[in-house]
Amino acid sequence: MSLFGPSPAARVLIDGPNELVFDYAIPEGMNPMPGCRVKVPLRNRNSTGTVLDVIDNDQDLGFSLRPLSSLIDEEPLVTPKLMELGHWMAKYYNAPMEQIMRALLPESVRQELHSEKTRKVVVLANKPDEEAAAKLAKRAPKQSLIISLLEAAGGEMALADLGGSSITSSIKSLAKAGYITTKDEAVRRDPDQGEEFLQDEPLKLNDEQEVGLEIITKTIDDGGKPILLHGVTGAGKTEVYLQATQHVINQGKSALILVPEIALTPQTVQRFKSRFANIGDAVAVLHSNLSQGERFDEWHRIRKGEARIVIGARSAVFAPLYKLGLIIVDEEHENTYKQEVAPRYHGRDMAVLRAHFEKCAVVLGSATPSLESYQNYLAEKYQLVELKKRADDQSMPIIRIIDMRIESHKHKGAILSDALRGRMDNKLEKGEQIILFLNRRGFARSLQCPACGHVCECNHCAVPLTYHRAEERLICHICGHQAIVPKNCPECNDPAIRLQGYGTEKVEGVLQKLFPRAKVARIDADAMRKKNALKNTLTAFRQKKIDIIIGTQMIAKGLHFPNVTLVGILNADLGLHIPDFRAGERTFQLLTQVAGRAGRGELEGEVIVQTFTPHSPSIQFARHHDFNGYADQELEFRSQFGYPPFTHCALLGTRSSHERRAEFTLENIHQRLAKNLPEGIYLGEPLPAALTKAHGQYRFQLMLRSPSARLLSNYVNKILTATPPPEDVTIVFDMDAMGF
Repeated sequence: MSLFGPSPAARVLIDGPNELVFDYAIPEGMNPMPGCRVKVPLRNRNSTGTVLDVIDNDQDLGFSLRPLSSLIDEEPLVTPKLMELGHWMAKYYNAPMEQIMRALLPESVRQELHSEKTRKVVVLANKPDEEAAAKLAKRAPKQSLIISLLEAAGGEMALADLGGSSITSSIKSLAKAGYITTKDEAVRRDPDQGEEFLQDEPLKLNDEQEVGLEIITKTIDDGGKPILLHGVTGAGKTEVYLQATQHVINQGKSALILVPEIALTPQTVQRFKSRFANIGDAVAVLHSNLSQGERFDEWHRIRKGEARIVIGARSAVFAPLYKLGLIIVDEEHENTYKQEVAPRYHGRDMAVLRAHFEKCAVVLGSATPSLESYQNYLAEKYQLVELKKRADDQSMPIIRIIDMRIESHKHKGAILSDALRGRMDNKLEKGEQIILFLNRRGFARSLQCPACGHVCECNHCAVPLTYHRAEERLICHICGHQAIVPKNCPECNDPAIRLQGYGTEKVEGVLQKLFPRAKVARIDADAMRKKNALKNTLTAFRQKKIDIIIGTQMIAKGLHFPNVTLVGILNADLGLHIPDFRAGERTFQLLTQVAGRAGRGELEGEVIVQTFTPHSPSIQFARHHDFNGYADQELEFRSQFGYPPFTHCALLGTRSSHERRAEFTLENIHQRLAKNLPEGIYLGEPLPAALTKAHGQYRFQLMLRSPSARLLSNYVNKILTATPPPEDVTIVFDMDAMGF
């Protein structure tokens, strides 16, 4: 945008759903900085926005810019280090700065719709003398009672506690007489709803934990490379995190703890709030399950320095903490750290980069590290800390593999093998608890006609509809479309149409029939829709009010239940055969993590894995808890074929409601990319995406790989800038893509 006059101007991102960016003149005496919130004139009204940059006004537009109306915040809401991180992200992920700013500042902070919650408080200003009090008691007993209640409460009470709107006239009369005053008091919207946490003491560390903590504290004090904490499931990584955080707090600094799933947040929050109960509300929580008001309050507590420890999912990596001393990324291998909408950043990578800018320590913890992080250790970019044994000296659980090809001959359509059912009977008799894992929700995978083969599919996505018994509906797990269950085949009208496959909802029903005396609970996205449902279910399980949990990957990692002695993995092959070079790695990680939920207390644990491909390397290495063996084999394969972590992999995609336009646009871009392709970039062919249609949009994609992310990003940006797409075609560029 051209500017007029010699004075500087502010480039402002306007609040709202559209990415509107305008330049405004800066009035005399106003000093906005990047990250400040401002009021600006927009058409015939005032709007709010965030200053992206202060730029030189050195061009002649022929008209003068409208000035900023006012400065909302004298100090930037986004710290200088976070702005530096934001500009780096914009270049690396090929994303406009306005998208980055939306990631740095939550919507609840940017929008005017949310503000501090307040309550009216009544304050006793002048206590009436004996004579006045006697008259008041006789003439206005309600006013006299209010005075008495205020005296008993120490001079202050919330208006709602005194009677609310029913005493409005009495309050006015007392205020007029000079006996009381009122004031507005900020009320924190507490995600834990005032729950009390009892102080707990640090646990004694074993030799491996002591060495690990020493390396982490030395890095906190003196600086050093990022630390990869590779500890087997149950090795006590959380206790190391807690004691490292205490070290940081003792130095007057702050700490950031990232977890991959909201499911892990309640347990992590409980551990940290109990350990740091002696320093008040030191722990803040940030994740998408908070209400906008709760997120607003937590974010501002962090910015004001009231909270020195932040726990949250990937977006918490941008929490406005000052004096940051330590960043911990728990379960660093998880795909959920990758943002699937623009800007498509990776939370783990941003944590490492933020630690670099903030000059603080960063710890990446996992029982199954990502191959990217493990290769960084092999390349001497990271330090490695290993915890090879469990904290309580318990042995790792014994893992048995059940070949379901054989089992299916004995019992057609069997969900539970004889071995698993027998062990469940045994554990329930002893009063021990069981976790069953199946990474598919719903009752049945699809509805299929045996006569003509027709499968009921979503009208908007190229996937079968999943049957949900509770809703008596066919539901698309991509776009949420729902359809009535047909009585006859829509194609050939055959009444024999039947359900195929099974999900967690069906398994829950089977368990209730097989084990009628056992209390069964289901944890998946359908069952845990209500706020605090997950937290309450996990609490009941911890208190042994639930005997069996059947769940999806929400229960696969991080959870610690000492009375769980049996874990059953149903259909371990679900993610193994998808067209993605990371499919084997994810299956190995998932099996190892789920297996780690067993035997974490005094009782020995066992795991039963049901699979149709028992000889898969992912399953066999997981069976022996052999991460190094799996990593060596997989890294050799990746190296030979030029896949990450030896290259950066980007996905370039098009999508449109018109199939041919999406395809033609990508073919056109491919031709332009192929012409004068720089050395060091491998360009794949344009192909339909694995999910060819979603949300009514046809999808096509191509893969690019290069050892240099900057070379790749710059070249693609150059071509895309010169190739504007048709109006109804969307182009998506995903650097370091995790899903294909």
